[in-house]
Amino acid sequence: MTSKKKTAASSKKSAKKPKSAAKKPPKVGDTKKTRIRVLISDDHSVVREGLASLIRRKADMTVIGEAVNGREAVELWKQHRPDITLLDLRMPELDGVGAIKEIRGLDGKARIVVLTTFDGDEDIYRAIQAGAKGYLLKDVPREALMDCIRRVHAGDTCVPVHLAAKLAQRVSGETLSEREIDVLKLMAQGKSNKEIGSALFISEGTVKSHVKSIFAKLNVISRTEAVANATRRGLIQL
Repeated sequence: MTSKKKTAASSKKSAKKPKSAAKKPPKVGDTKKTRIRVLISDDHSVVREGLASLIRRKADMTVIGEAVNGREAVELWKQHRPDITLLDLRMPELDGVGAIKEIRGLDGKARIVVLTTFDGDEDIYRAIQAGAKGYLLKDVPREALMDCIRRVHAGDTCVPVHLAAKLAQRVSGETLSEREIDVLKLMAQGKSNKEIGSALFISEGTVKSHVKSIFAKLNVISRTEAVANATRRGLIQL
């Protein structure tokens, strides 16, 4: 081969080199998605451990903390700033609604899903009003729970149709006043009108007016029925 041919051949080889050099290395994170960081709060250890085990099996999720009450949930939230907080509604020291309010007070964008056994319209209303973005019952199918976590993480709201219907009914229906709730709580303790009046520093006649209004709003005809209805809806806790 002449020197001219050699020079031409080597020029062709060198011309091809930039092609391979132009290939960009894969970006960091292309092969591994960021996991959804979940904080679990429930005062029942079996529930807590079961949820943690379930979530850790998902490739796109991880558990960053477990709280045994609402107060600890708030403290762990401050430490870890999770993507999603999975919260029970009834817990010691600070209940779910109280925890939601405190967390949302720290960060209005905090994403919280309530997971509870209580399906009363007042329970749902108070949780959503406080800032929860999801509300599920503990008998929800596993994959539905995982889907809810993903949806809320993506910015959606997750409330099943049957619970949303209860919420709509609560919003559109007549609500009890704070004083009527106070009267209901004392009724639940078996107090007479006179005893209720004495406890609330109001006349027995005023108590009777409140009781009449409570019966009308709850569509009941007896004290026992009123207490049962209010407890089921989450208006009062026994």
